Amino acid sequence: MRAIQPNELKTLKQYARQAMLQRGLLADFSAAVKQQLSEIRKPASDPSDQIRDLRDLLWASIDNDDSRDLDQLTTAVSLPDDKIKVMVAVADVDAIVKDGSAIDLHARHNTSTVYTAVTLFPMLPELLSTDLTSLNDGQDRLAMIVEMTINKQGALTDGQIFRATVRNHAKLAYNSMASWLDEQAPMPDNLAAVSGLPENIQLQDLAAGRMKNFRHLHGALSLTTIQAVPVFDGTTLINLDFEQDNRAKDLIEDFMIVANGVTARFLSSRNLPVIRRVVRTPKRWGRIVELAAEFGGHLPQEPDPRALEIFLQRQKQADPLRFPDLSLSIVKLIGAGEYCAECPQVDSPGHFGLAVNDYTHSTAPNRRYPDLITQRLVKAALMDSEQPYTLDQLQELAEHFTRMENEVNKVERQVNKSVAAMLFKDRIGNTFEALVTGASEKGTWVRLIQHPIEGKLVSGQNKLDVGDRIKVKLKKVNVSKGFIDFVRVS
Repeated sequence: MRAIQPNELKTLKQYARQAMLQRGLLADFSAAVKQQLSEIRKPASDPSDQIRDLRDLLWASIDNDDSRDLDQLTTAVSLPDDKIKVMVAVADVDAIVKDGSAIDLHARHNTSTVYTAVTLFPMLPELLSTDLTSLNDGQDRLAMIVEMTINKQGALTDGQIFRATVRNHAKLAYNSMASWLDEQAPMPDNLAAVSGLPENIQLQDLAAGRMKNFRHLHGALSLTTIQAVPVFDGTTLINLDFEQDNRAKDLIEDFMIVANGVTARFLSSRNLPVIRRVVRTPKRWGRIVELAAEFGGHLPQEPDPRALEIFLQRQKQADPLRFPDLSLSIVKLIGAGEYCAECPQVDSPGHFGLAVNDYTHSTAPNRRYPDLITQRLVKAALMDSEQPYTLDQLQELAEHFTRMENEVNKVERQVNKSVAAMLFKDRIGNTFEALVTGASEKGTWVRLIQHPIEGKLVSGQNKLDVGDRIKVKLKKVNVSKGFIDFVRVS
């Protein structure tokens, strides 16, 4: 595989910008945004007696090695009866980014930060998202606190939300933390430097394990998503690799899932509308049943997340190397999520993959706009002030978020395919093992087994369906458009 040189990387960044514009996304901040930004001098503060001072708690962030937009901190406290109190601090972005401002309107339009293999387009100006509204190491910041009490079985027994000032005592990274938790590497230096923090992280890990087990007992699915991450050697992009799940990522994911549920139920308990994230019961359950049968499993004819989870757990143990491919097929067949605005009295379709009925996005307001909307709803409820949005406005926003999330995903896929096309353009005619990831009237798509690269099957696609494993030959690539074409090899 050839490497991508700095001058080629510059060209790919230009393609990324073009892709943003073609999909109706804003690639640059306007003059109005820049003017407003020039007037923001420091992080937000609030002298209100409703703001608790929790700076002395053992807060820490755990995120990607290169993350600078830190949305959450976590900590934990042991309680009687073997219970654990888990606390998640979410950056109070609304304290600076006001509804309807130039900065807010830019973020609302794009809906999220756009991440590609060669560059990112931040939802908020980086002066905010990586500094003034980021929960940076050693800095005092306003935050929304989601407090959760977890019993020995992993069930949530109590949850509440309030505002506080917090301080990040250590910026930790997923990979090094996972290696330490798995006893595969020494304790990271910045973790060891904070007295009591290693024991606190271990307590958090215990709570997260309990929470995960509880969710899976109730039908949450053990799915492993496939994501490509760029591999650089200095300024030279040398490969696209598979992003690996690990114990530290699981810890944060488990906390965020439960925190999002607490937030949704908090708003419902106040009889207030909320924007929910839903993944409906899969329409292609029949194909999931067929796929399970190919692996020797048996699923009922009607959608049953608990039965699917039992099958997935068995396959993960029996064939861990092939499980990500099976998992990807199931994810594709379940389908994409969407946003919808609902009143408390309305039965939510829930989130099929997480086995929860109450789920909203609330824990990443620096990089995801629906979370900022939820934050404003929660703050208004806490302060008993007028709600900032009507149900009709929330429904209009929810439809916009679903539509723009789709465009963001298309940009990210297109740019990553451009990168893959450039990496693989000297491998025309090579043969690869592949998995069918999409099959419809619009075309058939495959992903290579050994590389996180997806392309279109332009020949030999008859009678194929999602989950089929085939052999393909690379026919041609188009770097500027992000096209990668394969033909089936018998």
